Amino acid sequence: MTLSAKIAWDDTVLPFQLDRSDIRGRVARLDGVMERILSQHAYPASIEALVAEAALLTAMIGQTLKLRWRLSLQIRGNGAARLIATDYHAPGEDGAPATMRAYASFDAQRLDSLADPFSQIGDGYFAIIIDQGRDMQPYQGITPITGGSLASCAETYFAQSEQLPTRFAISFAPERLPGARTRWRGGGVMLQHLPKASPHVQGDATGEAGLLAAADMLDGDEADNWRRANLLLDTVEPEELLGPAVQPTDLLLRLFHEEAPRVYDAQPVAFGCTCSEDKVRQSLSIYSAKDIASMTTDQGTVTADCQFCGAHYVLDPATLGFEATRDGAADEP
Repeated sequence: MTLSAKIAWDDTVLPFQLDRSDIRGRVARLDGVMERILSQHAYPASIEALVAEAALLTAMIGQTLKLRWRLSLQIRGNGAARLIATDYHAPGEDGAPATMRAYASFDAQRLDSLADPFSQIGDGYFAIIIDQGRDMQPYQGITPITGGSLASCAETYFAQSEQLPTRFAISFAPERLPGARTRWRGGGVMLQHLPKASPHVQGDATGEAGLLAAADMLDGDEADNWRRANLLLDTVEPEELLGPAVQPTDLLLRLFHEEAPRVYDAQPVAFGCTCSEDKVRQSLSIYSAKDIASMTTDQGTVTADCQFCGAHYVLDPATLGFEATRDGAADEP
């Protein structure tokens, strides 16, 4: 793809490389996906901000996954924001969109409307989980909640777990539409030093607070290239990240034209949830008839709600658990 190519950029992740700097990256633009994720729940503003940031990080990190793999982010804390969870499902075949979903669990009574959203997490951990499919053990990397944003946590994760200097710039905000309507938009840029040049870690050199920093992994020209690319990224404006007025290709030219940017095919992204009635039944299959009875409502049904997409399932308790068949008849002893 050439830098002058014109495509529909909303809900895409555009991979690129800076040839002069030996740095790769992604530009993400989410609008329909972001709106679907945030409109599922009436989140308070601080929780909306955390979910939006996590979704953008997931889209940019997940873009490199192989077909049919899944990447999940889990942010758990002991503060008012207890859990932020996201899933990115790589396309099932070339040319198909990736799918994303996200949700948050929080304690409304502990939220401080005047505090920084990131501070609502408290102490906890930031985890990246990669599921490579059936018969494969999922990979999980964990880093403590650190820095002042989820982006900082992700940067620390890549430095610690992958020894890859990584940088994110992220922006998200509601967009005003005709008729006084609003919808959410989000955008971001990810920079990462190419692995072939990374690791230059000597002994147990560590950065501040015992964590690896870019200075511990790069030296000489590589360090200069990384520093220069970061300084250029520092000049980006939130409106440029969000779009839609500034296309990702135009943004790359504006920021990095001296770094010889090269772009590749954009990955479309769509909202998608993998929940189903069969999966709910499977999750309840470990329970006895007595357990199922304790879950039954006054209306004589068992209900389940998907936190990601809002789907509501109403099931006959006689068909649930390991002591019943699908049609409600008891299994033979």
